[in-house]
Amino acid sequence: MTTAYNADSITILSGLEPVRQRPGMYIGSTGAEGLHHLVYEVVDNAIDEALAGHCSTITVELLADGGCAVSDDGRGIPVGPMPDGRSAAEIVLTTLHTGAKFSQDTYKVSGGLHGVGVSCVNALSERLELDVWREGGHHRAHFSRGKVTTPLARLADSDRHGTRVSFLPDARIFRDVLDFSWDVLSWRLRELAFLNPGLSIQLRDLRGDAPVEETFLYEGGTQSFVAHLNAARIPLHSPPLHILGTIDGVEIDAALQWTSLYAEDTHTFVNSIRTAEGGTHLSGLRDAITAAVRRIAEARGRRGVDRIRGIDVREGLACVLSLKVPQPEFGGQTKTRLTNAAVEGLVRQTVEAGLFAALEADDALAAAVVQKALDAARARRASRSAGDAARHQLTPEEATPEVYKDQFGERSKNWHDSAVWIAHDELLRRHGSRCLVPPDSEALDVCCGSGVVGASFKGHVKKVTGLDITPEMVALARERLDEVVHGTVYDIPFPDERFELVCNREVMHLMPDPMRMMREVVRVLKPGGQFVVGQILPFGEADAPWMFRVFKKKQPLIYHMFQEEDFEALLREAGLVDIEMEEYCVWEDIDVWIDTYETSTLHRYEIRRLFQEAPAEARAVHPFKILPSGRIQDCWRWCIYSARKPGVLRG
Repeated sequence: MTTAYNADSITILSGLEPVRQRPGMYIGSTGAEGLHHLVYEVVDNAIDEALAGHCSTITVELLADGGCAVSDDGRGIPVGPMPDGRSAAEIVLTTLHTGAKFSQDTYKVSGGLHGVGVSCVNALSERLELDVWREGGHHRAHFSRGKVTTPLARLADSDRHGTRVSFLPDARIFRDVLDFSWDVLSWRLRELAFLNPGLSIQLRDLRGDAPVEETFLYEGGTQSFVAHLNAARIPLHSPPLHILGTIDGVEIDAALQWTSLYAEDTHTFVNSIRTAEGGTHLSGLRDAITAAVRRIAEARGRRGVDRIRGIDVREGLACVLSLKVPQPEFGGQTKTRLTNAAVEGLVRQTVEAGLFAALEADDALAAAVVQKALDAARARRASRSAGDAARHQLTPEEATPEVYKDQFGERSKNWHDSAVWIAHDELLRRHGSRCLVPPDSEALDVCCGSGVVGASFKGHVKKVTGLDITPEMVALARERLDEVVHGTVYDIPFPDERFELVCNREVMHLMPDPMRMMREVVRVLKPGGQFVVGQILPFGEADAPWMFRVFKKKQPLIYHMFQEEDFEALLREAGLVDIEMEEYCVWEDIDVWIDTYETSTLHRYEIRRLFQEAPAEARAVHPFKILPSGRIQDCWRWCIYSARKPGVLRG
């Protein structure tokens, strides 16, 4: 039975009801991302005042009741009456598409041009208190879920100027997460301080027993921003290059610095709004960088210039591009992508000219940048694998036995709680089920960890021996295995042809020289003996570089992100035969996975951002979920290989 569709079926939503009915259309989600977007919308209004030259200090406070307050020393929201008798401030807080940003008379540039920011915050707040200081007075109004509860009234005389918006997010809307994250907010506020030199932004956390406060104030702008991004990296040149220009009213500010790393780290902003999905300005930037580097390479007579692609030029590049655009056009209400067509050409023209001039003026810089691009092009041609050692053997610290002992000794304290896969029953069963050797055989679990992989072969073989470098892991493994010894996979402390089976799981991506380990594995295997190894592999070429960046930020010692064909080639080159592979996928809680000793707070935030901003080509092949609560679940593709040493296994 169908319901009649007629004039009575049409619903008219008034005021801010559309926002409450479909909050995701306005703030992106009702999870952690949307919750923090409320803060950003209010802060962006204060930033617009700073861009207009009327604000020097912004304060964000996380309140004890779970709310947030944003204060600035700008001009204050107008409080005078509008034609309908209501105050201008009341209309701005309760009506969509109102404000001073639609006219360039008040704001030459602004981020919140859609005119829905603070009204959306009001609509999605259980309560909101507005304080305005202007025209010699202090004015206050109260709201609840988008409606006025106490009209704007003048409380007292005051020579202060500015605005304070204090709000408590509505638990009816944000049902899964109501806690603001210090890490998330501090990262965004630090960005804004970099992008607005001389602007002081304070973050205060009043939720605990003792208040916590941090002030962000930088004078170096985008150059300081890039230097901050590269603080733990090895730059090819210093300081970062700085390119400035203004064309057709668009102000372009770019800072670039190449490092010895593999990954590109580019951040783009329009009127201080982060454009996480890029847009026309990012396209112009990338075209400009490629064109400038290729031009300088041609000018210096370098061979192979025609083989250089944009991805080669940007390898190891950290870049911040900040634009001030009078009339920005954004794709999406949360302003994550710029769509102004003309901006692409303006950015390309400015950045290409500025970068080429900088390279032309510095022979050493030009040589280093061009050589890095040529090396990247050669590595790309040499192997389609994103895990090729020529590109991924870069790490901030040397992978010595002492470093392994330090990191994995600490991690042993919560080893089984740090990832689902470590003690995943079905995954372990699949390792054990690959066993093809006689039941009276002896197995060696190299890099045995807590011994769970070796234990999966119990019942299939007579004895399982473990090998690990850390005393903590040796102690854990002794609870499960028959014998455990100290040692490294580069020098396995057993004689030739000792074991019928060797097993290993998820360690070869940490090896600078995995073939060295494989030679030891083959050495201790008897002729005809079996090697069983489990390894996390990307779903294909499209998600491999992205996965490498995620894993690298979590575990600094990672060297490789093998692809399937390259991992099989490693086994073949070691001399193994009869290679078979079984695939099994495990869903991981990324927030649990990154809560470990070796992952800094900043890297935890950056890993979450890599998922939130994952490129379309990676999303197309790699399943993951960002839940309404903001938690991230990722699907890990485990490939369990079985291979055999040539020969006949004898007792």
